[in-house]
Amino acid sequence: MSLTAWLTIIGICCLGAMSPGPSLAVVLKHTLSGGRRQGITAAIAHGLGVGLYAFICISGLAVVITTSEFLFTLLQWAGAGYLLWLGIKGILSRSTPGQGLPDVHTQTSMRDGFMIVFLNPKIAVFFIALFSQVVGTETTWLGKALYASTAMIIDGLWYVIVAWMFSNPRWLRLLQEKAQWLDRLFGVILIALAGRLVFELV
Repeated sequence: MSLTAWLTIIGICCLGAMSPGPSLAVVLKHTLSGGRRQGITAAIAHGLGVGLYAFICISGLAVVITTSEFLFTLLQWAGAGYLLWLGIKGILSRSTPGQGLPDVHTQTSMRDGFMIVFLNPKIAVFFIALFSQVVGTETTWLGKALYASTAMIIDGLWYVIVAWMFSNPRWLRLLQEKAQWLDRLFGVILIALAGRLVFELV
C-alpha cells in the first residue's frame, strides 16, 4: 500500500460521496422530516452500506454481481421499485404546517439509508473500477481493509455533515412550515430517479 494510492482513494471517494443523487435525497428527507438524529442515523447506515460494498469488492465477491446479468438487473429493478415506493410515500404525505417533527422510527432511517445503497449494484462497479487501479498482488489484507474503511468513513462522514447542517434549529423551524410540500418535492425527485433507472433498464 502506498500513500499515493490511499490519497487517490480519498479524492475519488470524496467526489463520489458529494455527487447528488438518490442517497442525498434520502438523507435530506429523513433529516428534514425527523430531525438531526434521524438524518445522522440514515447517514451512518448509508456509510455502512457503502463500506459493505467496498469490502465485498476488495474480497472479489462483487465480480459475481457484475458478471451475472440476471442478478445485476434484478438488483437494479429492486432499487427502482424502492425509490418509487419512497417517492409515493412522500407525495402522499399529510404533514401540516406547524405540526412539528413527526415520530420517525430510527429503524426506518436505518433501513432507508442502507437499502438505497444495497439496491444499487452500480456501486459495486464503481468500487471494482476504483480498486483495480490501486490494489495489486502485493497489497496486503490490512491495506485492502484500509482502502475499504476509507470509502466507508468518507461516505458516512459526508452525509453526517449534510444531516448536521440541514438540521440546524433555525432551518428546521422554517422548513417545518413547508413540511408537506417538501415531502412531496422529495417524492417527485425520488420518483423521477426511479423513472430514469427504469428508462435505462428497458
